[in-house]
Amino acid sequence: MKIFAAALCLFILQIIVILVLEYRRPQRAVAWLFLLFCCPPLGLLIYYFLGRDYRQSRKLKAHAAGTRRVLHDYAAERSQLITRMEDTGNPELSSHKELLRLLDGLSESLVTGRNASRILVNAGEAYESMLEAMESASEHIHLEVYIFRNDATGERFQDVMIRKARQGVKVRLLCDGLGSRKLGRRFLRPLASAGVETHFFLPSLASLFGGRFNYRNHRKILIVDGLVGFTGGINIGDEYLGKDPKMGFWRDTHLRLEGDAVYYMQHVFLKDWQLVSGERLSHPRLFPVHGCEGTEGVQIIGSGPDGEIDANQAMIFAAICAAESRIWIASPYFIPDPAILRALKNAVLRGADVRIIIPSKPDSALVYNASLSYLDNLLDAGVKFYRYRKGFMHAKVWIADGLLASVGSVNMDMRSFYTDFELSAVLLQPQRIEELANQFRRDLEDSETVDPYVFRQRGELARATEEICSLLSPLL
Repeated sequence: MKIFAAALCLFILQIIVILVLEYRRPQRAVAWLFLLFCCPPLGLLIYYFLGRDYRQSRKLKAHAAGTRRVLHDYAAERSQLITRMEDTGNPELSSHKELLRLLDGLSESLVTGRNASRILVNAGEAYESMLEAMESASEHIHLEVYIFRNDATGERFQDVMIRKARQGVKVRLLCDGLGSRKLGRRFLRPLASAGVETHFFLPSLASLFGGRFNYRNHRKILIVDGLVGFTGGINIGDEYLGKDPKMGFWRDTHLRLEGDAVYYMQHVFLKDWQLVSGERLSHPRLFPVHGCEGTEGVQIIGSGPDGEIDANQAMIFAAICAAESRIWIASPYFIPDPAILRALKNAVLRGADVRIIIPSKPDSALVYNASLSYLDNLLDAGVKFYRYRKGFMHAKVWIADGLLASVGSVNMDMRSFYTDFELSAVLLQPQRIEELANQFRRDLEDSETVDPYVFRQRGELARATEEICSLLSPLL
């Protein structure tokens, strides 16, 4: 009886701890309580390793404050900042002044006007453009990815980094400690010998015992000489070229940028580099004066648990609320929070065409079932869903009317919104927005419509699996 009473007290104590620490995030609290009921002896222990709030980290706060000066002194001074609607080059924005004001207040990265972008719609095209830019480097190469594979593609990037480092170019490589955990000494030793500096963001074992295992760096950034930048959904690996026999063809979107926006990508990289390496880089040569004559409006938005605002979630929510005619989304994972869910339903009610492309084949059964759990409710509301059939849909793209569009690493899920370190490029130029819209139309041709009637006929076991995964979805 005493053992039972002690166990009950421990169980109640665990419930109280989770409710106290997660009261600002009810969905996460429910998910953690569900896990606690499933394995009561280990609930608090699992929470310690996976659920602690990153925002409380003193190191994180110190590093974030220390690097704001880099942005103010270099990026802002060298950029043409957009503060007036007429400077965006987008007539549709003229009736949405509040949207531009919101974008301007979301993050340390501001809306800039002297940019030129190029949309890259597959890894083959992206890799060739990235490698070409790296070959041209004379000052520095900054590469930051979630996944870096030790395969043929990884070796191509390794060869270029080694060669450029030996030519005197400063090469810095930042990989996520979990996503790139398979990079071993055999791959890293030649990089180090050539002078390439490599660091891993929250290595698996250290982050597990530090209670930070659940927080990952999901950004994809390449910056060459502070003049050319790349971002999007593509990591470094053979599977992105469609060489994984399980996943097959890989549909992704990346972006090449020149101009002011590259300064802000550099700023994000420098913040991450300082957090991981302890080295504060702030030399003016990292922010050289560029000669880009482009006139595209672009904003780089970095978000993560180090920010006071969940900037990418706020940006997407605001754009959905502003859209009147269309909201088109492509994402491999669809686990929206209540605010995004409500905004999508409201958009349908006011007559917007809301279309969402998700994969037909999952790379994670747990996440895929969680995504499917949201379809019933949204299909009833009039949202149109499509399953991509040509291969695996990994692009992270969304389009709101002709107002703006986004390309980046941000999935339409709560992990990207609140837990992971992410980066997106918001495009304001009508031509780029329509280019993404045309690619979306081509993707629709390679997709099948999710018929609401047929979808509702799935079995009870499938429904139960989806509901369980939905309960856990805030943690996925």
